[in-house]
Amino acid sequence: MQIKTDGLVIREWNVGENDRLVSILTRDAGVVRAFARQAKRLRSGKASSTQLLCYSRFTLYRGRERYLVDEAQPVEVFFGLREEISRLALAQYFCELAGALAPEEAPADGFLRVMLNALHFLSAGARSPLLLKPVVEMRMMALAGYQPDLVCCARCACYEADEMFFLPSQGCLLCGSCFTRGEARAVRMNRGVTTALRHTVYAELEKLFSFRLPEEGLCVLGHAAEQYVLSQLGRGFATLDFYRACAAPAAPGRKT
Repeated sequence: MQIKTDGLVIREWNVGENDRLVSILTRDAGVVRAFARQAKRLRSGKASSTQLLCYSRFTLYRGRERYLVDEAQPVEVFFGLREEISRLALAQYFCELAGALAPEEAPADGFLRVMLNALHFLSAGARSPLLLKPVVEMRMMALAGYQPDLVCCARCACYEADEMFFLPSQGCLLCGSCFTRGEARAVRMNRGVTTALRHTVYAELEKLFSFRLPEEGLCVLGHAAEQYVLSQLGRGFATLDFYRACAAPAAPGRKT
């Protein structure tokens, strides 16, 4: 069976001297693992199109045990990601997160669109990594079925307050009046951060990356999103650790 689809290479393994095994986040079939013969040869048409972080149009043949890459044509290679190690590290974290959350053998258009938009902004330097990281984390979690309840306070239904608390382990909000200090690990947020956190989950994709927060607010938002990912999935990410080591130090979100 032959499949034609576009997709982003989110992981690659070298096999022997000339071959490559890749994981591709595809629009039509989710995450697929495919074998690309002779992909490492300089004259191969698959050389650049099957590299990590390359967005390509693929013709895949499904064999008995795995997919084979028949043809691949690069569409976007995101050269800007390789100009700065912290950008590349963050992009690799996005890839690992997509590999953990995106479905296999099922359409994944939402995941792919989020990834392509985020990589475009990151590659071009058009959005701060402090903004891109929580947006990608929260939207991918929502797409994967881990959508938190951010509509209002889980106890009194208060929609907005000067101080709101996000509980990563429970995926809910509590207002300042309902939150009891010490009952759970929480991220304290002002009105702006609370609005931004809601935006990452509920906004239309066309507007997903279009908001502003001061750097301090972005740090709090980033801490909330990261803690939600780690708490809900119960695991860490090696690429996240690498990004932390590469990125410039930033003030952590305040915890209670």
